[in-house]
Amino acid sequence: MKKLYVGNLSFNTTDQELNEAFSEYGEIVSATVIKNKYDNRSKGFGFVEFAREEDARKAKESMNGKEFKGRTLRVDEAKDREQDRGSRSGDYGSRSRDRFRY
Repeated sequence: MKKLYVGNLSFNTTDQELNEAFSEYGEIVSATVIKNKYDNRSKGFGFVEFAREEDARKAKESMNGKEFKGRTLRVDEAKDREQDRGSRSGDYGSRSRDRFRY
């Protein structure tokens, strides 16, 4: 399976619309628009997970830069959350935690 990040979504895009927009490229496992937990409004991005990696690659190539609901989409491979956290913490992250160990 391969997950794609889809950015610059219209704030009124639904999960179903996201699924339909990408379904022509292959079997979709899930399509989710990310929402703010406080007011349940879209954050303007989402994720589409494909059953096959080659279908995700085709979708990325075709949909990146394409207009959807009046906005130009940004489509890229989704990053693993743990990997992304590590890259943002920088060198100081682990050392600063070490200072507070007793």
